[in-house]
Amino acid sequence: MKKLLGISLPTYSKKDILDKIKKYTLTRSRFIHITSLNPENMVIAQKDKLFKEIVVKSQIKIIDGVGIVLAAQTLNIEAANRIPGVDLVSDLITLSSVERLRVVLIGGEDKLAEDLANCYNRSYPQAKYIGLRGIENIKNIKRAEEEHIFNIITYTKPHLLLVAFGSPYQEKWIWKNKAKFKGIVCMGVGGSFDYLSGKILRPSPIIQKHGLEWLYRLIIQPWRLKRQLKLLIFAWYIFKEKLNY
Repeated sequence: MKKLLGISLPTYSKKDILDKIKKYTLTRSRFIHITSLNPENMVIAQKDKLFKEIVVKSQIKIIDGVGIVLAAQTLNIEAANRIPGVDLVSDLITLSSVERLRVVLIGGEDKLAEDLANCYNRSYPQAKYIGLRGIENIKNIKRAEEEHIFNIITYTKPHLLLVAFGSPYQEKWIWKNKAKFKGIVCMGVGGSFDYLSGKILRPSPIIQKHGLEWLYRLIIQPWRLKRQLKLLIFAWYIFKEKLNY
């Protein structure tokens, strides 16, 4: 199977993913890691061996960037349809209600995860949601912060763990502590909490359909420009790959 910059692309549908997650939450026998593929993360993976290893070994991958879809088409690589991370997270919240799951949300600014969990507890009383700020500075983790998180995890025994520390920090943190997350489906969700809470409004369906959410976020958050420059690096990588095919 052809790979994109050394990483296999998923070919399964969102229904397949949700069915797998449901199965994993019932058996609770393994640590399960969901990772998102987008141009920015693919560029990071080319320079960060640990991050690439994490993505490669993750049990479930989703294509969360139109750039990945276009690159796959350019290089004639079979790939699934794009699944925005925020859409999958929203589906997981619905799944948790139907299956009466326990979900821990960690991260986001201030008390965002806590406020979101409280909102979900009111809207979906069949499930249980716990929100934690978790770690104030992911680049300078305090032992007490992690111990508090692990105590909550041990006590609540969640089925799902959603972590909003930003990539690649959230994936590395999940991977580093995977021994403590056995039986839990874990996912780094980036800025999904901002959208789900309404702190940032999602663009119109037309913009979403054409995969231009990155441009929308850049307009409302100009500070993301430096991050978006990775799109040019990604395009260069794909151009070189095309020459080698």
